Amino acid sequence: MSKIKGAGESADDNRDMPFEEAVRKLESIVDAMEGQDLPLETLLARYEEGARLANLCESKLNEAELKIQQLEKNAKGEPVLKSAAIEGNSRVTDTPSAG
Repeated sequence: MSKIKGAGESADDNRDMPFEEAVRKLESIVDAMEGQDLPLETLLARYEEGARLANLCESKLNEAELKIQQLEKNAKGEPVLKSAAIEGNSRVTDTPSAG
């Protein structure tokens, strides 16, 4: 009996997956679910994997957003990296400088 590709992977297995690959896999799952007459068990397994991939993508986008927010220009107009602390889903950043 064949297993659904990726259905047995844990969230930890996917953590190192590049964002683009996760999006491609998620799109593939959605296409398969929309375009095929699949048994309920298969649909549920694909839904679970899709939910894991969606969470992974959201996490990676949040990380990228934080990195972008940390970039700031100094008085000379040169980009500098601001320090920030991440605790759970809340972000603590320096207040923006005037100018």
